[in-house]
Amino acid sequence: MVKVLIVDDSASVRMFLQKLLAADPGIEVIGTAGDGDEAVGAVERLNPDVITMDIYMPRMNGLIATRRIMETHPVPIVVVSGDLDAEEVASTFRALEAGAVTALPRPQGPGHPDHEREARSFVQTVKLMAEVRVVKRWPQRDKPGSFPPSPRQAMVPVRPKAVAIGASTGGPLVIQTILAGLSGDFPVPILIVQHMAMGFIKGFAEWLSLTSALPVHIAGNGERLLPGHAYVAPDGFHMLVTDDGTTIELKGTPPENGLRPSVSALFRSVTQAFGAQAVGVLLTGMGSDGARELKRLKEAGAVTIVQDRESSVIHGMPGEALKLEAATHTLPPDRIVTALTNLAMEK
Repeated sequence: MVKVLIVDDSASVRMFLQKLLAADPGIEVIGTAGDGDEAVGAVERLNPDVITMDIYMPRMNGLIATRRIMETHPVPIVVVSGDLDAEEVASTFRALEAGAVTALPRPQGPGHPDHEREARSFVQTVKLMAEVRVVKRWPQRDKPGSFPPSPRQAMVPVRPKAVAIGASTGGPLVIQTILAGLSGDFPVPILIVQHMAMGFIKGFAEWLSLTSALPVHIAGNGERLLPGHAYVAPDGFHMLVTDDGTTIELKGTPPENGLRPSVSALFRSVTQAFGAQAVGVLLTGMGSDGARELKRLKEAGAVTIVQDRESSVIHGMPGEALKLEAATHTLPPDRIVTALTNLAMEK
């Protein structure tokens, strides 16, 4: 039985979420809180498995409450946004920085045509996040002798022409770490598929821009790939690269692995366009999206990197890739930065 604490300053929203979650026989709503201060106390008293957290609340908002909880009594926190305006989305990503594991829009109410679908997805995600017992932090300093091999050792004939990154749950903070760690003269385009609830991608790209020396864009159909630019797949479209490796294509073709955008679609396209002159990176997340295609990248001669278990919020996607022997390197986020820099900057 998954024990859930609901935190929201609106009594009607608390009742709505409680009814939604309690309808699942595998969930017990063990308490509610009307602000962050109440939430901190309730966590210590009730020991929930997972928390749904509102952002804007009186006395102590959800961002501060998330920080306090993660410092004193770490519990998986799902940020629930009732409004996807720019300010709330920005605050949501600050909560992810503070340790929340994912963010979801609040489901539409009964009577709305999307209610059933959104409610099912919401409940399923909350249950899955309860499995993340501890939100781990990765080491901030490299250990001597732990760097990945040089590009020559990895049998890369020339500097790569593209980096493709795929991530799901836990990915935003890792992607932020990677982009923030790369210098402004990084000479290779970076293509990113981050699984995320509809409505958050624009805010995600803007949040990445705050700490990245590289320009970060929401990818546009027909957009030219430029060195040292990061392109994030938009909501609802697969992001591909033309066979000549010069241009982005957005496709509304059916989902792959139940997802659109899909990491698998991106990796397959990058393999076709660049072959050995690519780097594939598969980060934390549920499921297996991208794992088989990462193996194809490796078989084509590309360098392939998966995030290590210790630093992953959920090791599903990288773990599936490791089962397939699809990775040339298994690294924490800070060393992924080192690897990408070594590969791309090598003359």
